[in-house]
Amino acid sequence: MTRATLTSKGQTTIPKDIRDRLALKAGDRLEFWIDANGTICVLPLTRRIADLRGLLGKPKQRLPGAKLDRAIREGWGKRWRRVARSSA
Repeated sequence: MTRATLTSKGQTTIPKDIRDRLALKAGDRLEFWIDANGTICVLPLTRRIADLRGLLGKPKQRLPGAKLDRAIREGWGKRWRRVARSSA
């Protein structure tokens, strides 16, 4: 079990073994909450690009540059029309 001390300003240092386990670095943002059982939970909000690798899986097909550009434009156009309609 790891322990920490609360300062008079309400601050504490997250112990090194916890920081290492959560891969926390200086400047990372954290979210805190208390669950229904009274357990204090901490969620790192900072994501690194390397953490996202493999999140979407492999594409079904590879598109050459021009086709990819066109697909992005068409997709953006659909999204833009949907946003414009909903704000009108």
